[in-house]
Formats: sequence, C-alpha cells, structure tokens
Amino acid sequence: MAEFIPVGSFDIVIFGGTGDLSRRKLLPALYHRWADGQIPEDAKIIGISRSELDDTAFRSFAYEACCEASPDSVNKSDWKQFEKHLHYVTMDATDPDADWADLKAHITQDSDRPLVFYLAVTPKIYVPICQALGQAGLSEGNTRVVLEKPIGTDLASAHKINEGVGAVFAEECIYRIDHYLGKETVQNLMVLRFANSLFEPLWNRTAIDHIQITVSEHYGVGERAGYYDGSGALRDMVQNHLLQLLCLIAMEPPNSIDGDAIRTEKIKVLEALSSISPQVAKEDTVRAQYAAGAVKGEAVPGYLEELGRESGTETFVAIKASIDNWRWARVPFYLRTGKRMKGRHSEIVVQFRETPHSMFGDTEAQSNRLVINVQPDEGVRLYLQIKEPGPGGLRIKSLPLNLSYADNFAVRYPDAYERLLMDVVRGNLSLFMRREEVEAAWKWVDGLLEAWEQADVPMQTYQAGLEDGPVEARLMLRRDGRDWWEAT
Repeated sequence: MAEFIPVGSFDIVIFGGTGDLSRRKLLPALYHRWADGQIPEDAKIIGISRSELDDTAFRSFAYEACCEASPDSVNKSDWKQFEKHLHYVTMDATDPDADWADLKAHITQDSDRPLVFYLAVTPKIYVPICQALGQAGLSEGNTRVVLEKPIGTDLASAHKINEGVGAVFAEECIYRIDHYLGKETVQNLMVLRFANSLFEPLWNRTAIDHIQITVSEHYGVGERAGYYDGSGALRDMVQNHLLQLLCLIAMEPPNSIDGDAIRTEKIKVLEALSSISPQVAKEDTVRAQYAAGAVKGEAVPGYLEELGRESGTETFVAIKASIDNWRWARVPFYLRTGKRMKGRHSEIVVQFRETPHSMFGDTEAQSNRLVINVQPDEGVRLYLQIKEPGPGGLRIKSLPLNLSYADNFAVRYPDAYERLLMDVVRGNLSLFMRREEVEAAWKWVDGLLEAWEQADVPMQTYQAGLEDGPVEARLMLRRDGRDWWEAT
C-alpha cells in the first residue's frame, strides 16, 4: 500500500487560475493531494486572472472543475474543508500599473515558507510576469516559479524566455514542467534500469537491436486548430515528451538521484543526438496530416477541414534518430507521434537482438522484447520465449512476464500533476528540466525543421482514426528490416 507523506506548509499562486490548465489539471490535482492528507491545513491556493470573481465564485469554479475531472471522488462535506484553502485575486499581471497589494495581503509573510508561482498562461507572458514579480518584491525568499511547456517555439525564443526568467529567479528556483515526467511508468524507467542487475549489463548496442518510442493520440486538434497550426507535432510533442523519454531510456547511470545529477546525464544524451541533414531527412523522417476518417464508426473531418485553410503543419511525425556515443553506436531510435491515430497509447519498446544461432529451426519465435506502457494502462511486459505445452512437436511462443500497475497496486496512485506539484513544494528538481536541457532539445528540433525546409520533405496523409500514421512511416522501418510494434 502506497503511503502519502505530507508536505510542509506552503502558498501556491496560480496565474491563469480560471484557465483551461487550472480547471482540468491543477485544481483537481491539489484537491486529490489534500484528500489524501498531503496538504497541510494552513496551505493557501491563490488563483489569479483578469476575470472579475470573488473567493466564493472561484470556489464554485474549482468545485465544478474537480467534479468534472473526477465525478466520483469529490465529497461535498470534505469539499467544505478543502475550499477554505482557496482564494482569488482579480488582476492583470502584465499591466505595468497593476496593484500587487491584494496578492501580497493573501500571501503568508514567512520567508522560510515555500511560495510557488505557477504560470498556467501562454509562454509569451512568462517574462513580463516574472519581471513584475521581481519589481513587486515577490521573487525574494523561498520562492519558486513553475513554467509550463512549451518553453518557446524555437531555440531563439526559448533562450529569450530562459534569460528573462533567469534574470529574476535563480536556476534552482525555476521548475520547467513536462507532465510526462510525472507519470509512474516514466519514473519507473530509472528504477527498472538501475535497480535491476538483470538489465543494465544488456542496456547497450551489444544486446539491443533498436528502440521504439510511440506517443499516439486518438483525438484531433478540434477547437485548438488555430493554436496547433503554429506548432505541429514536432514542436508540440517531440521536442519535449518524446525527447524526455529518449533521455531516460538512453542516459548513463547518474551518480545519485539528485536533481542535477539526473539532469546532467539527460543533457549529455541530447548533445549526443546526431543532427539530421537535408539528405537524411528524406529517408529517415516522415511528416503527415490526418485526412477525413472515422472514430468509433462516426465520420470525422481532416486537419485542413478543421483548420479551414491550407497548411504545411504536420499532425504526425516519425523519425529515425541515432545517438553518437559508445553505448548506442549504430542502434536506431524510432520516434513517432500523431493525432487522430487508431488509439491512444504511449509506450517504449526495447527490442533485443536475435539469438546468434537458431537451434529450434522454424519453430523459434521472435527475440526478446521489453514493452513499457506509459499510458493508459501503465505497466511493463518482458516477452520471453517458452515452449507451447502439448504433444505433436516442439513449438515456441512469445509470452510476457506482466507487471501491471492496476493488477499489482490496489491503490489510486497520483497522476502526473499531483506528483509534480508536491515535488515543487518539496524543492525536488529531479523531474524538471534544466535550462541547457530545453535549449539542447530545441537546437536539435530546429535543425530538423531546417532540414525539412531545405529538402522539401513531402507532406503525407493518413486516415483519421483508421491508421497509425501514413504508410511511409512503416516503409521507413521496413527498409531496415523492422516493423513498428503494434500495441495490444
């Protein structure tokens, strides 16, 4: 049974307190941590936005948000106790003439007490808000600022944000959040690798044939089409989520689980990623948009129909990447992500090399495979070869040793935001990105975007809800004598 260890007293200020992220993720996450006894009675949760609300209206907003996120877990009598933590301040934090007195009156005056500023707003105003906090004298003491991804849209904009925020807050006070790093299975990657002597001796080019990382989404862009068109799958998903998974899979063992030790090893992976030239881009990358298709038997429009105009923005990308270091030389990493795929799943597949000699002839099954399910059904499966029982000759079948979180842990474990918020309060940086990490990822992505433009890599299509990307993505692996692992 998991034990939830309470955190110390804290104040958290959510800029964009009535926004989408606050409604869907942050307020429900804080409620669940309170319900499990992790949040102390004197903690304060302060929402800030331009909406003209008072505490009562904000508490009603938060109640509806938590009920929407978890209809069966909100107890009305418990809520009456939780809502006492909730407060609201109406202001435009980017207004040079804004009066910060109301917010200061709500904040607990204790220099040792953690004060967390969560910027659940567009990255365009990260720097103005931080500058305003500094000018208002709110960046001193035990303060922390949380930045949501994406940190910029390219290397130049990411550098500008990092410079601006870093001029107000020290690096150890900046928490660049990627919610994928809060998922149980993602955190378990390090434990799986470094706490089991079975794997680490095999975790290299001598035993591993290739690695696949897939983040598949079944929904389309919908009302977010306008925003998404300025981003695309490469910027929106590869630059953060997929590269973070790649780092955890490929990094060297850190000296400890200290935040900087882990992040240093992740940066080394990003710096060792081989750049993709225009010549290579045509062979080793695929970009595509979903066309009209069907989801659960109902017709759905294509991306261009949702957007209402022509566009060169990709909703799917597949990449054959390589890491230029001793451990991973000549081991391909296949990355893919897309919207309106056949299903929703995120997983990592570690494909081990075939046995050197097939002593069982045609009956021998495929080589060992480690499948790490990140979502929705978190767990780990190690496929081994066994003999099928019964007479009539020797037949071999590949079956998994299955570690399912749902089957083995009969407790609701916190979702990503719940865990990451508590780590911010504790001051634990290990699951957050360092400045150099963000900029190294953008440098590689910028290089690929430039290669696409120079090589004029064509835009492929795939049917929404009916295909896991275009056929060209499968052909990319087939040329190497491999196939994408099909989720089961």
